[in-house]
Amino acid sequence: MRILVVEDDRHIGSALRRALRADRHAVDWVLDGRSAESALQQGEYDLALLDLGLPQKDGIEVLKAVRARRNRVPVLVLTARDTPADVVRGLDSGADDYLVKPFDLDVLLARIRALA
Repeated sequence: MRILVVEDDRHIGSALRRALRADRHAVDWVLDGRSAESALQQGEYDLALLDLGLPQKDGIEVLKAVRARRNRVPVLVLTARDTPADVVRGLDSGADDYLVKPFDLDVLLARIRALA
């Protein structure tokens, strides 16, 4: 599976990339919202893991723009935004799943399998 990781925290992004590659996924990683939009316009991904608190463009804005272009790539939001209102906003903006940081890697991998 080809996965786009959108995460501005270098420690988390690097750890995600390593874990996903160890699980035999092809992984591209970008650090900001504008790069995420560009990657999703140019590349064909099976899944996107999207942080919300991103530089240059917020993850919710990225998600809305992706869905406005009718891009149906499954999006799993990975974020520290943990209120019920945040979860509802993410899902209503087009996310397919929502996981709050910190998260268990096995749970993340199970959710990736479910979205696949």
